[in-house]
Amino acid sequence: MVIESSKKDKKERVVSSTEKEVDKWRFSNILRPLKLEDYVGQESIKKHLSVSIASSKIRWKAMEHVLFYGPPGLWKTTLSNIISTEMETNLKSTSWPAIDKQSDLVSILSNLENGDILFIDEIHRLRPQVEEILYTAMEDFEIDIMVWSGTWAQSVKLPLKEFTLVWATTRLSALSSPLRDRFGNVLKLDFYNIDDISLIIHKNASKLDLFFEESILEIIAKKSRWTPRIANRLLKIVRDYHTIWKDVASLDILESIFKDIWIDELWLDYLDRKYLSTLYENFNWWPVWLNTLASAIWEEEATLEDVVEPYLLQIWFLERTPRGRKISWAWINHLQK
Repeated sequence: MVIESSKKDKKERVVSSTEKEVDKWRFSNILRPLKLEDYVGQESIKKHLSVSIASSKIRWKAMEHVLFYGPPGLWKTTLSNIISTEMETNLKSTSWPAIDKQSDLVSILSNLENGDILFIDEIHRLRPQVEEILYTAMEDFEIDIMVWSGTWAQSVKLPLKEFTLVWATTRLSALSSPLRDRFGNVLKLDFYNIDDISLIIHKNASKLDLFFEESILEIIAKKSRWTPRIANRLLKIVRDYHTIWKDVASLDILESIFKDIWIDELWLDYLDRKYLSTLYENFNWWPVWLNTLASAIWEEEATLEDVVEPYLLQIWFLERTPRGRKISWAWINHLQK
């Protein structure tokens, strides 16, 4: 049984952190690796996971709980699927909107079998009352539930099967210390280097029957912002244009495609530019609080913080100061060119 939840419909960026294929993509998407040996990049994490998985299989015990954190699009969810495949066990997944009450989580946990992998996305959004149930579930594989009410109320321990909890978050600091400390594996995913992204592009281009010159694939890799999800999304867009036009294998045509989807020479999209231009034109050099900036742009604070800002910080166009956000000299110098 795979537990899924729908997310609020919203206009999506090309580089959005949201995935639309939430039902069958995990095992049907040919662009996503299913084994550690096929996974490109994050070498230290791959090495650590291979040891943990091998140890668990030898001991016939559930793997220690895993917490992945880092910017969106770095294949945290893909790694949870790989763990399930390597452990040869079932994967059950859900996300925070589907766990609104304690009873929701109790129902999920009580239906797990020995060795099952439970993946929960966006862990930092769980309500504290729901989160507390996980403390004994993760450590002792049992949960305390209240039966009856009033003077007859009493706590009963409900035993659980041994399972592995795999959680992903973009905001590690939003997790409480008691919960974070109960994970045996806390692993940070970093942006990929250009060589790894290029390798991913080459492998996936062949899977899509796209045989372009090296220069074409290199441009796609450079515009992916060191993020596999964006690389695959851009590759699919190029595939669609190639399916219709049959002649996208030139640099000029490729650049026109990216211009059509609002990606410029610095790999900034329309929301990136709107963010920076609002800081520059509306607030000049003054630092701005995130909530003020979000109101000016008409975007959610979480979208700006989790999707827009990581890349702008990476290329030194944005500064986070104690007094708020402000544009950097690098962005000013770019504008003056």
